[in-house]
Amino acid sequence: MSASFHIKTLPASHDVRPERPDRIDTPLDSLVYRGLGVFTTLFKGRRWVQSMFQAIEAAGEPLGGMNEANLQEEVVVLRERLLLEGLTRSTLVLSFATIREVSHRVLGMRHYGSQLRGGLALMQGMVAEMETGEGKTLMATLPAATAAMAGIPVHVISVNDYLTARDAEIMGPLYKALGLKVGCVVHGQTPDQRREAYNCHITYATNKELVFDYLRDRLTLGERVDSLLVKTEYLHSRKPRSKEILMRGLHFAIVDEADSILIDEARTPLIISGGQGGDEEKQFLRQALDLADRLEQGIDFTLDMTRRQVLLSEAGKARIEKETCDLGPLWKGLVRRESTLYQALTALHFFHRDEQYLLDEGKVQIIDEYTGRVMADRSWEQGLHQLIEMKEGCDLTQRRETLAKISFQKFFRRYLHLSGMTGTAKEVSSELRAVYHLQTLPIPTHRPVIRYFMPNRVFARLEQKREAVVARIAELHASGRPVLVGTRTVAASEHLSRLLSEKTGIPHAVLNARKVPEEAEIVKQAGQPGAVTLATNMAGRGTDIKLGKGVAENGGLHVILTECHEASRIDRQLAGRCGRQGDPGSFEAILSLEDSIVLNDNGVIPKLAGIIARKDLPGWPGVAKRVIRRSQRKTETRHRRIRRQLFKMDEKTRDMLMFSGRME
Repeated sequence: MSASFHIKTLPASHDVRPERPDRIDTPLDSLVYRGLGVFTTLFKGRRWVQSMFQAIEAAGEPLGGMNEANLQEEVVVLRERLLLEGLTRSTLVLSFATIREVSHRVLGMRHYGSQLRGGLALMQGMVAEMETGEGKTLMATLPAATAAMAGIPVHVISVNDYLTARDAEIMGPLYKALGLKVGCVVHGQTPDQRREAYNCHITYATNKELVFDYLRDRLTLGERVDSLLVKTEYLHSRKPRSKEILMRGLHFAIVDEADSILIDEARTPLIISGGQGGDEEKQFLRQALDLADRLEQGIDFTLDMTRRQVLLSEAGKARIEKETCDLGPLWKGLVRRESTLYQALTALHFFHRDEQYLLDEGKVQIIDEYTGRVMADRSWEQGLHQLIEMKEGCDLTQRRETLAKISFQKFFRRYLHLSGMTGTAKEVSSELRAVYHLQTLPIPTHRPVIRYFMPNRVFARLEQKREAVVARIAELHASGRPVLVGTRTVAASEHLSRLLSEKTGIPHAVLNARKVPEEAEIVKQAGQPGAVTLATNMAGRGTDIKLGKGVAENGGLHVILTECHEASRIDRQLAGRCGRQGDPGSFEAILSLEDSIVLNDNGVIPKLAGIIARKDLPGWPGVAKRVIRRSQRKTETRHRRIRRQLFKMDEKTRDMLMFSGRME
C-alpha cells in the first residue's frame, strides 16, 4: 500500500455529539482540491483500490469452505479485531471478505467485483460513480458494516422515505447476521422512535429528516453547546439536555444519490420554524393577494421566467404605495410592503397546483421537485405558504418564524467521514471536490451496458408532442414491450393519462405524488410484458424495475422522456431505469419547443427557433435540439451560481458569528 494513500481514520473526539468544526477554505485549498485531487483519484486511488480488491478476493477463498458455526466465530473475531485495531488494511480486507460471504449466505446476493471496488472508494471518503442498476444498495453494506463493527455510528442517507425504508428492510438480515442493529428514520416518527433509531449501529435516514433532527438538537442544546458543560449537566441536573437530543453526532456518512443530495438540493437551506401572527396578519396577507391580483403585468411588474423572479416597476411601486396608504399600520414600512407584494405575485405566477404543490384534504402539500414526492409538514417561509393557501381557498396555517437554519453544504461538511455514491457524478465532480473535498472515482460496470439511445424527437407544439408520445406508447404496447414514460409534474402525468385513455384505451398505471401507497406494486408491475407506466421523478433515482418473463428477449424496458429536467443528470437517471445489469433496454426523448425549460428561457434564440419550426424551414429539428440543450445548460449554470452564492453566504455568516458560539 502506498504510504501517501492510506485508509482515512476518524479524528478522536470526546464530545457528547461529535462533529467536524466548520472548515475555512482559502483560494489555495480550492486550487489543490480541484487540481491535485484529480491526480490523487486517477492514479493513487485506483491503484490502492485494485491492490485491496486482490487482497479481498484472496481472503475470501477460505471463508467459502467454512460451515455456519465457524463463519459466525469468524464474525466474532473480526468484530473484536476491528474494535481493538480500528480500520487498518488487514482488518478492512478481512471485513469486506467476511461481509461478502455472509451476504451470499443470508441474502443470496454476493458482492460483485465492481461493488467491492465501490465499497473501498467509500471507505476512502470518495464518491463512487457507478452506472445505474449496479447494486449501490448492496455495495453500501460493505463500508457501513465495517465501520459499525469498528464501533463507529453510521448514517446511510437516501433521498426519500420509500428508498430508506426499503433498503433498511432488505439489508436488515445481513446486518443482524453480523451482530449489528439497524434503525430507520422516516417522516412521522416520534422523538423516542427517532432516538432509538439513531442509537442503532447503522441508521438509514432521508437527508431532510436527518438535517431537521440535527437542527432540533441544536435548539435543544441552545447557545451553550460546550461538551464539558453538557457532561456536567448529566451529573447534577434532573433534566440533562444530553438525554433529550436525538443524534449521537456526525461520525460516518454514506450518501446515496450524492449528486442529488449534495448538489441539486444544496440550493435550498433547511429551516425549522415556529408559529407567528394572528388575525391582523391574515388580513394583511389577504389584502396583499387581492392587490397583487389587480396589478398589471408589463406595466406594474414583469416576470423573469429564467430566474423565477418578479420585478416591480417604478409605476408598480407607486401604485402599491397609493393603494395601501389607508389599509393599516402593517402597510407603512416600505420593505415590508414591497416584499409582501413580491411574495403575493410569486404565489400567483410561479406556483401552480399539481406542479409545485397539490391539495390533499384541504391542505397545501409541497411537491419535492427532485423526487416528485410530497414533503409532508413542510411549508414555504415569509408568508408564501399562507398566500398560496389563500389562493386555493384553504384554511390558513400560522405564518412561520425561523428558529434554526442550515444548508446541506454546511451540514454535510461537518461529518467526520463523508462519502457518497451515484450514477451521475462526472458533470459535478469539480464542485464536489471544491465544496466537500470529495474525489470522484468511476467504477467499471459488472457487465457491459447494452442500453440503446434513440435519436431525440422535437416538435414545435406541445400538442404535437403529446400525440407523438401516445402513438409511440401504442406502438410499443402492441409489440408487448413494457414502457415507462417520464413526466415532470403531477399535472403532466395525469393529462397524459387522460389522453392515452381517450385515444387508445390502453390500460396503464400512473405513479406520482398522489399514488404513494401504490408505489411498490406499480414498480413491481412496470417491467411486465405490455405494461405502461406514466411517472414523475418518483420512478427516477433508486427505482429497480425487474423485467418479466420474455421481456429481455423482446428488447427489454423502453423509457420515454417527455420533458427535459433542469439538470441533464436527472434525465440520465430516468434513462438508467432500463438496460440494467446487462439487460437490454432503450431510451428516447420526445420533446417540444413549448416545454417549460424552453419557455422559461427569456433569450431570443428559443423564440427564433419556434418561428423556424412553425415555418417548417429546412434543418429546424437540429436547431430545436440545440435550443433545448442550451436552455438546460443555462439553467444548470444558474443553479450552480445560486449554490455558490449560498456557500459564500454560509461563510460570511460563520465569520460574523464565530465569536458568539452561535452557528445556526
